[in-house]
Amino acid sequence: MEMDFLKLAARRYSVRSFQSRPVEDKTLEQILQAGHLAPTACNLQPQRILIIKSPAAIEKLRKCTPCHFQAPTALLVCYDKNECWKRGYDGASSGEIDASIVTTHMMLEAAALGVGSTWVMHFIPEAVKTEFHIPGHIEPTALLVMGYPAEDAAPSPRHAAFKALDEIITYDQF
Repeated sequence: MEMDFLKLAARRYSVRSFQSRPVEDKTLEQILQAGHLAPTACNLQPQRILIIKSPAAIEKLRKCTPCHFQAPTALLVCYDKNECWKRGYDGASSGEIDASIVTTHMMLEAAALGVGSTWVMHFIPEAVKTEFHIPGHIEPTALLVMGYPAEDAAPSPRHAAFKALDEIITYDQF
């Protein structure tokens, strides 16, 4: 059954209460495939994704963030600083944007498959690099904690609070 994208985007919410059951490998592969298909600047694909799902790895993760929400699985989305497109006139790197697009694709695919997730930026990059032996040229950007939503999982009260479109959209000029 295909889902309308706007319905999927509206249905998806940040899950902060998970069942203990892990995400099956087949489902995780589909989520990772969505990240693999994500567009990146000049299609350089600088993203690097660390799958965190063993009990030992989950314990390491808990040392790096209070926002793990007891999720049984997490994806640490990074980028390789040496493989990013760089804007010619000022050297700005596409790495963080590329990693964010990849994370978004995986987050939405997870929702389509019934897997809940929360995008976490509140982690200590140096702790992550140390705990997971991440080399200096790899930059952690996003942590996508995931699993099957607990029975009591619910969206934040602010989830459905949106500014009016005319507050955030303008045509031609500011």
